[in-house]
Amino acid sequence: MRHLNDHRKLGRTSEHRIALMRNLTAALFEHGRVITTLPKAKEARRYAERCITFGKKSVAATDPAQKLHFRRLALAALGNNVAAVDTLVDEIAPKYLQRAGGYTRVLRAGNRLGDNGIKALFELV
Repeated sequence: MRHLNDHRKLGRTSEHRIALMRNLTAALFEHGRVITTLPKAKEARRYAERCITFGKKSVAATDPAQKLHFRRLALAALGNNVAAVDTLVDEIAPKYLQRAGGYTRVLRAGNRLGDNGIKALFELV
């Protein structure tokens, strides 16, 4: 049974896994799309959607303290990657203000030559 199994472990320690998700999400925000494996893309989608929601709340907030609060939440989720947060708040989040969710897509991109792992294209909608 899989009760309370919340996430994929991806064969890594928790610190390594968190760093991987932060880096994948930051790369997605900086480049718009990333090619990775399917399980990594599906897991990183959770982080990216959450960060985009923080960005939307920062853009939509009228109080400067709330803007700063949601920007700091996104910064914490991305591991103090200021460039990625700036791109998120200034360019990405305003595009999704009218969208209720589903900001990213994961498309299968064939198999890797070395180990036949399933590649995936992880991109913003």
